[in-house]
Amino acid sequence: MTEQPSTLYAKLLGETAPITWQELQPFFARGALLWVDGALDLVEVALAVAEDDQARVAGWLQAGQVAKVEETRAEDLLARDPQLWAVVVAPWVLIQERAEAPTVH
Repeated sequence: MTEQPSTLYAKLLGETAPITWQELQPFFARGALLWVDGALDLVEVALAVAEDDQARVAGWLQAGQVAKVEETRAEDLLARDPQLWAVVVAPWVLIQERAEAPTVH
């Protein structure tokens, strides 16, 4: 990509949004979903994918922190319907489960 990293990061951040598993099922059926572990910054991972940073992405894949969504995870997401966030880096849709923030009273 020809954009400056900080500009691309901001662009990806602006394109990141909450989404339901139901909305993601067509992408799962096409094999286009990547799961991003909650310990990672979803946008940082999307930036590495967009920039074709093979070393970083390979490290996450080997560590199991980034992976294609498999059937068992899909079944779990369907059953639980958790809050998910997604960002598109064609041809992939990167998704991450977000923990609910505690309510302050």
